[in-house]
Amino acid sequence: MAGGLFALLDDVAALARLAAASIDDVGAAAGRATTKAAGVVVDDTAVTPQYVHGVTADRELPMIKKITVGSLRNKLVIILPVALVLSQFVPGLLTPILMVGGAYLCYEGTERVWGALRGHSGHAVPVTAEGAEAEKAMVSGAIRTDLILSTEIMVIALNEVTDEPFVSRLAILVVVAIAITIAVYGVVAIIVKLDDIGLALTQRSRGLLGKLGHGLLVGTPKLLSFISVVGVAAMLWVGGHIELNGLDELGWHAPYALVHDLEHAVHDALQGTLGSIAGWITNTLLSAVFGLLVGALVLGVLHLLPRRKAADAH
Repeated sequence: MAGGLFALLDDVAALARLAAASIDDVGAAAGRATTKAAGVVVDDTAVTPQYVHGVTADRELPMIKKITVGSLRNKLVIILPVALVLSQFVPGLLTPILMVGGAYLCYEGTERVWGALRGHSGHAVPVTAEGAEAEKAMVSGAIRTDLILSTEIMVIALNEVTDEPFVSRLAILVVVAIAITIAVYGVVAIIVKLDDIGLALTQRSRGLLGKLGHGLLVGTPKLLSFISVVGVAAMLWVGGHIELNGLDELGWHAPYALVHDLEHAVHDALQGTLGSIAGWITNTLLSAVFGLLVGALVLGVLHLLPRRKAADAH
């Protein structure tokens, strides 16, 4: 009886070790998948503050909370089931779907560049001053954009774990979805409240903290402007990179090979850490240029379609 009990305890201990190893594996795989999707995460973090820019201070965090809930719903209720089913039964569709999302990012980035060149300004009136419907529309727009970015994140993450069993894939993607959403919108919440933190510090302290508060008040608008630029650059970089990889996987190797060869040429010319950094910058810039070209093509088609319909109507 004692021997049987000890054998049972050994089995339980073995199962516990196996479960712990599985959890470690899921955590490690989730970390790798999250790192791979880092470009889109940066994009998501840079884009979202624009949706609460100009909003009255008391509505910033409630709006971010709504967007966060919408983002989790996008990832866990809409994207995750569809991505898992496709990866299980029709994995060949993942690349085209990823490229459609990449084209959208290229289009969004190019449209913002074009708008900046034409001098179009953003939303100057706080949405809460226009009523609850305006705020609802702003939140809905942010969640729609998040759907595209979240799709990119989840599919990129899924591509990193396609060799895992189905249950492991599910666990890894749930971890990625929750971790990335909390990280992105936690950072966004901090960014949009920096000016309020600065104001509180200036009112409560005249020493070093007061100077820090003044710096936050002065620097936050500049930070938000910088983040807007980074967001557009990230759209073009991530979108262009997705298109290059997708075309390569679908059989058109020339654009990807050109970027890859130039990256290695720069790396080999400089060598070492400097060469690695310069090679990465080269790849990023060329991906962004390719993204701009793809975005310009999509933008041109979308602008031509209404004119063609108008011409046909006449």
